[in-house]
Amino acid sequence: MKKILGIEFGSTRIKAVLVDENAEVLASSAIAWENKLIKGGVWSYDLKDAISGMQSAYAMLKADYKKSTGIVLSSIDAIGISGMMHGYLPFDAKGRQLSPFRTWRCTVTNEASVKLTKAFDFPIPQRWSVCHLYQRILDDGKEVPKIDFLTTLAGWIHFRLTGEKVLGLGEASGVFPIDAETKDYDAKMMSTFERLVSRKKFSWRLCGILPRPLPAGTAAGKLTKEGALLLDPSGDLVPGTVFAPPEGDVQTGMTATNAVSPGSANISAGTCINAVVILDKRPSKPNQAINQVVSPTGSPAAMCIANTCSSDINAWVRLLGGDYDTLFREALKGEPDCGGILTVPYLAGEPVIGMDKGRPLVIRRPDANLSLANFMRANIYSAFTTLRIGLDILFSEGTELHSVTAHGGLFKTPHVAQQFLADALCAPVRCLTTASEGGAWGMALLAAYTLSGQNGKAEKVALENYLEQTVFKDVKGEILKPTKTGSEGFASYFKSFKKALPTAKKATLI
Repeated sequence: MKKILGIEFGSTRIKAVLVDENAEVLASSAIAWENKLIKGGVWSYDLKDAISGMQSAYAMLKADYKKSTGIVLSSIDAIGISGMMHGYLPFDAKGRQLSPFRTWRCTVTNEASVKLTKAFDFPIPQRWSVCHLYQRILDDGKEVPKIDFLTTLAGWIHFRLTGEKVLGLGEASGVFPIDAETKDYDAKMMSTFERLVSRKKFSWRLCGILPRPLPAGTAAGKLTKEGALLLDPSGDLVPGTVFAPPEGDVQTGMTATNAVSPGSANISAGTCINAVVILDKRPSKPNQAINQVVSPTGSPAAMCIANTCSSDINAWVRLLGGDYDTLFREALKGEPDCGGILTVPYLAGEPVIGMDKGRPLVIRRPDANLSLANFMRANIYSAFTTLRIGLDILFSEGTELHSVTAHGGLFKTPHVAQQFLADALCAPVRCLTTASEGGAWGMALLAAYTLSGQNGKAEKVALENYLEQTVFKDVKGEILKPTKTGSEGFASYFKSFKKALPTAKKATLI
């Protein structure tokens, strides 16, 4: 039996999943961690917490495996690392971190976003690594001339474990635009960037400090002796394990929902929420609200992402006793339009609607039916509102969602968030039985795919065929269709939500 490990550094949890060659879960674990708002409006994590969190998650998974098998986990056949896409992690030639980790959640790069989008004629979101880098250049950041290596969280962890400075194609597409034909950074845009910064006369060139992009299935290094001790300080884990290219949480979401071929779509809901539609070619009209990324194999994809999804829900659930299942089921009893209760869930800035800062609000009409059911329903509805605002742009260009596969912890309680999402999108939504396993499981699948190619065969099975034949052939899932009452209720709530946004923006002045 093969043992394949996927580790994902999510926004609120570091999760590890160990699977066999058939993608059956052998052991799993998760630990909580949180970002902090530091000086300059920067949302950040301490990299020491990333390492200690990884070690804790691995130790818990190792204990879970021993409990179920009686065997000490000492060898693993393949490993994959995933993390929050984008962000800014610069290092000097000696590997020293030059600046606090700037995450996807930071909304302090609007100037760079506007200027790069115009220069490239291609939408460059605020969260992308090149956008953070250019903003630091515009701000005369002291660390910029010293940069020797710029990467993402997943790329840095992968480097610490293998010594390889690489990224999966999908993760790399959140660092700098990827050319779907060459499967590499877009050469024309790279030249444009070099011209933009030529007056600075840096000793580095952008192409020299970025990790090398690799397509899914490529062997991306092996676990070093130092890496094995970093992951498992007990010394039980032996080195030599093959690694998949490190990927972003968006791409592990594609993989975990079997949505990697053109025409497929998926929605991943966690701290943030994103919808991804795999395309035959790039959209013809650039739009800042639509991210143009690629799949793990390099296919172009249109992604609508909202920074806000479950954070405010989590806060209210903790306040109300912590029982997600009971509170989510209570939401099913709520009125279709939430009875005059409205929640604005922005803990941080939200570029999709032009908010630079977060201010969560609860708004109710004087005649509102203030019940727990309506309040919880409003919170779950609001998790989908910003995504719907972005998707409306795709809808206006003729994109149709005939069916969507959704995954993430938000869907763990059956029939609740799934039904509300179907009503919000007016499209059938499918949740697989593996939905709550999330991105760590998706990363394990990509690692298993890499392992499958290490058998000496001349031809490699395409990722979509591998997933269909090996992973999803027997996976069960339930499809929920939108209801007339639910869709009308969400439409009414959505209309009120959009009217409340100017008030939410003014509240940031408080």
